[in-house]
Formats: sequence, structure tokens, C-alpha cells
Amino acid sequence: MSRDTSATSRDRALRLRALAEDGVLVLPNAWDAGSAAVIAAAGAPAIATTSGGVSWSLGRSDGQRLDRAEAVAAASRIAAAVDLPVTVDAEGGYGPRPADVAETVRDLIGAGAVGVNLEDSEAVGGPLFAVPGQAERLRAARRAAEEAGLPELVLNARTDVFLFGLGGLDEVLTRAHAYAEAGADGLFVPGLLDLPVLAELCARSPLPVNAMAVDGGPGVAELAAAGVRRISVGTGLAQVAYTAARRAAAELLGPGTLAELDGSLSFGDLDALHRRRPVA
Repeated sequence: MSRDTSATSRDRALRLRALAEDGVLVLPNAWDAGSAAVIAAAGAPAIATTSGGVSWSLGRSDGQRLDRAEAVAAASRIAAAVDLPVTVDAEGGYGPRPADVAETVRDLIGAGAVGVNLEDSEAVGGPLFAVPGQAERLRAARRAAEEAGLPELVLNARTDVFLFGLGGLDEVLTRAHAYAEAGADGLFVPGLLDLPVLAELCARSPLPVNAMAVDGGPGVAELAAAGVRRISVGTGLAQVAYTAARRAAAELLGPGTLAELDGSLSFGDLDALHRRRPVA
């Protein structure tokens, strides 16, 4: 499942860093090799995964219900499907201890990932890890990347303060400073879409701020104007794909027509995205 850290991985990690430094990085999230290939073909400069989408593709619900081996295997398939930097949603690190996080990071690097998201929730809905404990988990992630030969790994620290209603801006800023000192490269704050508060966070945070765009919320231009440097959509694209499949199935099983297939990518187009890939 693992591969030696290579010059290619280091180059891709540097590319991922540059993308966030040079402008606003927009990341439509993938959940399997096929979705990653389609997103790459649409022009994405990098691929981010969604743990929820990966979980659904494996028949699980979201919320840290995968084990490390399953998550790493999924990441390996996605990284092998594209010639782009891949950053992986590693949920809570697949274990509470710093040593657990370190093992996860080493394995994901071996799978081809050059970026990792690590959240500070102990469980869905909270509680959150105490600030010193989460900082130590982030330090373990950074040390593991260095020991694996990829000090360039992009370490994105996710805080669920706003997502689960466990505090406000002051709590996020406290965590941002601690996470920056621990070696994080970015701060991901899902659930925060209040543009004035988001703009204040972007102005005061020691780390570049990431946001998750959602249906009915601010768009890319509005989030960028608030100072956000990286924008993802979580399970959004997976929801669209599964919704389309359900609609087409319901049409076929109901009136027996195929109108829902109008405008879909052709078999040839999709097959061509994978034709050059070696057999695993």
C-alpha cells in the first residue's frame, strides 16, 4: 500500500503549497478514483478528498467510521488516478494519540498524499481535543512527515468550533495560534459562513483560512473577498452524483424512460480517463 517518498511527491507538495500562496485554491472534493479523474479533467489544479464521500463509497456513514487501512487504501487509489497533488481528509487521525496520528500521516504519504486535513473533534458533535493535546497531535503529524522524507507536506488543521457550536471567534483564534506553533500550514473552519466574522478571522489568524462552501451560502468570490485562501465543498459533489443516480434509477424503474441520462458524460469519455492507468 505504501511507496517510497519520491521527488514526484515533493514536487507535488510544493505545487500544493504554491497554489494556496499564489491565490485562492478551489478544491472540488473527490471520493474515489473515478471522481478524482473527472475533477482533474474539469481543470482542478489539485485534488482534495472528502471523508464523508469516501465512507459512503465503502458503504459506511460519515464520522470517523473508517479505519486507517480503509482510509489509506482509498487515498492510494485516488492518488494513483491523477497526476496532481492530492490532499486527504484524515478525519481525526484514526486514533486519539499523537502516535496514532503519526502512523496515519506516514501511511498516507506512502499512499501518495502530499497534504492532510486533521480535525480536532474527538467525536462527531464534540467534544474537541483540548488545545494542548491537539497541538501535540499536530506536532506528531509534522514530525512524521519529516521522518517520512516529506517535510513539504501541507498540514491543514481543521477546527470544529463553529461546525458543532462549541465556541466562537476567540476560541478559534486561540486554536489557530496554538496550531500554527505546532506546525500547521492552514486553518480549516467548516461551519463558519458569516462573512463579517470570517473576514475578521482571516485578518487576525496566523494561518491562512480555509472555508467550506455549501448550497445557499457565500460563493467563491464572496469567500475570497473575505480573505479565505482555500475553498472546498465537502461532500457536495458526492451528493450531486448520488442524487443524479437516484433520479435516473427512479425514472428507469418508474416511467421506464432515460431522460435523466441526457447530457451525461459518454462511456468513451469516462473510459478514456482511466485507459492509461496500469492495472493495480
